[in-house]
Amino acid sequence: MMLAAVLCFALLDATAKHLSQKFPVPMLVWARYTFHLLLMLLFLAPTLRWKLIATQRPFLQIVRATMLVCVTGFAMAAFRLLPLAETTALLFITPLIVALLAGPFLGEQVTRRQWLASLTGFAGALLIARPSGALNLTGIIFVLAAALCYSIYQIQTRQLTPTENTFTMLFYTALVGAFVMTVGAPLYWSGPWPNLPEALLIASLGIFGGTGHFLLISAFRHAPATTLSPLLYVQLIWATLLGWLLFGDWPDPISLVGMLLIAAASASIATNRRTA
Repeated sequence: MMLAAVLCFALLDATAKHLSQKFPVPMLVWARYTFHLLLMLLFLAPTLRWKLIATQRPFLQIVRATMLVCVTGFAMAAFRLLPLAETTALLFITPLIVALLAGPFLGEQVTRRQWLASLTGFAGALLIARPSGALNLTGIIFVLAAALCYSIYQIQTRQLTPTENTFTMLFYTALVGAFVMTVGAPLYWSGPWPNLPEALLIASLGIFGGTGHFLLISAFRHAPATTLSPLLYVQLIWATLLGWLLFGDWPDPISLVGMLLIAAASASIATNRRTA
């Protein structure tokens, strides 16, 4: 289930990259959350009913969901400008930022190993985004903004987890995303209208996102996080292969080294949490 989940996320990113060459990124963000919301209403609402929206901390739920909407928008904008593999790798600096923010925001102690891992990961990010490289600067800014928002989202997720139901948290992300992007539609929608194959691809954004998160939750219910966490980095493999197969992109050797440094640093932090 975890391998299928990260494949769904990689397919979501690849589809968004393809569609963003023709359609406005905000419209794709709208589709991502609207179809995700429809899936939850169809499959979960009949059984969970009011439990799906019951929360003790509605304000934090909304702020957390808004952060994820920002992640999606910035990431899709980055995928439009950057290769799939390098963008995915740069997004994986999120655990490194979370490790550093966990001290002031969650009261967790940041160990020497976490500091070293974070510095290693950031060095890997610099290799990918190096000034002499071919990556678009605007795209790099977008992906770093996505990583920062994703870090805040994960910090807020940790704050909510002790009191909130997982499906409720998932529902609020879909609800807030669909609402915000629907209200803002007049500001960004200017066409063109998609044909049937394109409409199906746009709908698949919500299906890939919703299915991926459902599989992720299910996987963590069947196996411990220490077993599953390393499998998250298989997404880098999927992203590299899809980028090569669909767009003809292949990271240069220096970028590959940077990607390996980020993955190793993030895995080190995950292992540090397991042994702490």
